[in-house]
Amino acid sequence: MKTTRRTFLKTAAVTPLVIPSALWATQTPPNDRITVGFIGMGKQSRGLLDPFMSRSYVAAVCDVDTNRRNDGARIVNEFYTRYPQYGTAGCKTYIDFEEMLARKDIDAICVATPDHWHATITLAALRAGKDVYCEKPLTHDIAESVAVMKEVDLQGRILQTGSMQRSMWEFRVACELARNGVIGKISRIECSFGDPARPCDLPEEKMEPGLDWNRWIGPAPMRPYNSILSPRGIHNFFPDWRSYQEYGGGMVCDWGAHHLDIAQWALGMDNSGPVEVIPPQDKNAKRGTRLVYANGIEVIHKEGFGVDMFGSDGEIQVNRGRFCFIRGGEIIARFTKREDGGSLESKLAKVEREYLNDAKVRLYKVSDCHVGDFLECMKSRKKPITHEGIGARSAICCHLMNIAYRYHQTLKWEPANCTFRDGGGDLKWLKGERRDYKAMA
Repeated sequence: MKTTRRTFLKTAAVTPLVIPSALWATQTPPNDRITVGFIGMGKQSRGLLDPFMSRSYVAAVCDVDTNRRNDGARIVNEFYTRYPQYGTAGCKTYIDFEEMLARKDIDAICVATPDHWHATITLAALRAGKDVYCEKPLTHDIAESVAVMKEVDLQGRILQTGSMQRSMWEFRVACELARNGVIGKISRIECSFGDPARPCDLPEEKMEPGLDWNRWIGPAPMRPYNSILSPRGIHNFFPDWRSYQEYGGGMVCDWGAHHLDIAQWALGMDNSGPVEVIPPQDKNAKRGTRLVYANGIEVIHKEGFGVDMFGSDGEIQVNRGRFCFIRGGEIIARFTKREDGGSLESKLAKVEREYLNDAKVRLYKVSDCHVGDFLECMKSRKKPITHEGIGARSAICCHLMNIAYRYHQTLKWEPANCTFRDGGGDLKWLKGERRDYKAMA
């Protein structure tokens, strides 16, 4: 079976290193390569290692779990042993990320930890003079979003958020159609993802050998070890720490960080955000919260296609590998399953040719992949496709939704200053509880 670049990138996170993405990357002499350190060596990092290893040089990995830390180094060393043209095997391991950041030869770091660590590590890396690729959501609360935006500007660094849907053809075409008025005036966008975060109530289990639990908890509230939060051994699934508000933001901050990001892009709100957040009438409901923008457009959390844009003249449905464009009641292009015929690529090319050929609004187009865009921007010093402003403001949308669900209160929001207005929200909700994990070491 012929393996395309697109199908490879989609499966790399599941089975990394089956085929090196270097086969498609522009070969760069090792001495000219960017040197990267990885922090957090779980499942997500294993999906990111391949594009980084073939386009940069991964020199170090860091994790608070001995098994994951050593396994990460093994993957890196096996890659460079097998493909010496891309670098030399010699990956160093760290348990303390600050020790890694002190290395002068490391140019950038990739952060793939649980959410509650994202901003702490990112801010430390920026202050250490490193560029940062940080997984989404970029932050764990609104105050962290503001802090990261300010720090990137202060330090003059490059930051890419791992909201890779912006680097996918189907999402760019969908947003260009919306931004150019092809479906008329947009009234609402429906985004489909799972539940908001909930408080952690997991029971204590026997400690996992080789795990520094104090460091795993880090700035979050301390609680006893449970393997649901940090799985034992090497795992090939996404752990459920993300469901608990102390460490993640539920599916609102997981898939929501992807789909709400696309809604922001489609509405041209990358430098702004909603002005009001309205929870569902039922205080126990886990769907139905609405982000309301100043122009009256609503972004609604509900079950559906993925991202569904409704305009006066049509509708655009988009999700990974799926796309449907309806105009004037006619299906112009659809690829949602194999039975639709053709291919996603052929349908997108048709839409671009017939409806976007003379478009006034052209969105950022990634030529390689999301990681490749970050590395290219490190060289050019231009803002990448999901830079700190985009990542932080998309994360704020997620956090506002979680706050509305948690406190069941309509929020009045001032996006220019990233704060509540007119008594519509408590300022203490902007910042989560933090502890001094170093003092507990």
